[in-house]
Amino acid sequence: MGVCMSDNNFILPQKADLIQIKTSDIEFELPDLKNIKESKAVVIAKWISDWIRHDLAEGKIKVNNLLPSKASLAYFLGVSAGTIQNAVRYVEDSGLVCSKQCIGTIIKGESDYGVRKLTSKREIAIEAIKSFILDKNFKAGHSLPSSRKIAEKIGCSANTTRLALEYLCSVGILEHNFKSTKESGWILKSSDIKNQKKNSEPKTLVSKVEKDLKDYIGANLKMGDKLPAHAELSSILRVSIKTIHDALKSLIDEGILLPRRGRYGTTVIKMPYSDKNNERKEMSIFASAQDTAFYYYEKTQNHIKKMISENYEIGSKLPSIIELSKQMDLSPNTIRKAFQNLAKEGYLAFSRGRYGGTFVVDIPETGEETFKWLAVNPQYAEIYKN
Repeated sequence: MGVCMSDNNFILPQKADLIQIKTSDIEFELPDLKNIKESKAVVIAKWISDWIRHDLAEGKIKVNNLLPSKASLAYFLGVSAGTIQNAVRYVEDSGLVCSKQCIGTIIKGESDYGVRKLTSKREIAIEAIKSFILDKNFKAGHSLPSSRKIAEKIGCSANTTRLALEYLCSVGILEHNFKSTKESGWILKSSDIKNQKKNSEPKTLVSKVEKDLKDYIGANLKMGDKLPAHAELSSILRVSIKTIHDALKSLIDEGILLPRRGRYGTTVIKMPYSDKNNERKEMSIFASAQDTAFYYYEKTQNHIKKMISENYEIGSKLPSIIELSKQMDLSPNTIRKAFQNLAKEGYLAFSRGRYGGTFVVDIPETGEETFKWLAVNPQYAEIYKN
């Protein structure tokens, strides 16, 4: 069984395993930010790139080290955090570093891996500017409109557009001779532009992972197969468990997957990219995970209601959640949710402190019938064919 993936050169970083460089450890000569013809962000980006390459070669820093925080770099160089943010983006474009939310900026060096992340607004603006140049049939040497006018044309903010234009300058597509990128004067240097707009790559990380999950299912599973656990998929696709969870929800909504409680797990009920309706018999008699969860909590609530009506009076204190979970052989979380729902119905009240706990404020009526759901093991499904 092979994992079919479009990109697999990704790492799944854990911040606790990464060492962050301190600005006090940087001995590389600082950039001159006074006599410059380019923006500060570009000059600092070049300095960061030179420093990383130099210190990697000298063994002073290592691949997978984290850059200092943007705030500490800004203080170290005497510029704003926004300037550092823009500079790091340029360095990331060169492939020397890769950034990940809640982790930081990781030094890659010349390695070919990175972290999975969503498509940035700047990357979208870069492709939009390329489309604008091609659509308007600009030739090498032609002057482009000001960044503000280009922003209006492509539907992006002025700042995002300026960042995208500066990137196109850094890769030799455009020229700009002004110190401030807010001015006009963008000149097309090369008309050899590869526009990737028609590739229609997903814009968000979740949508990218949705596509990869579909590819994984198509290459490795068949109808009725159980999907690997979230943690295993997280390791395979090199994204967080939360991203896997969000992507799976979309596939469930599309009718590709069916989530079920307990050992049944999440099952493939339709092959991705297929219009065939091959629903298996057992799928139609399983309640959804949401419905079965509701039934499970309601069943617990009714058991507690009966326990209260038979054994407790108004003002009595109930056993703790831990005690009840042991008595009923249920998870503490299930008992907690049942308590919360009974409190909303007006039967229980909570208090804190030394003499706190869960107290009965009203005696519930018993005899309420719970919803009845049917869950059948797949090997018995054929019994219900007729």
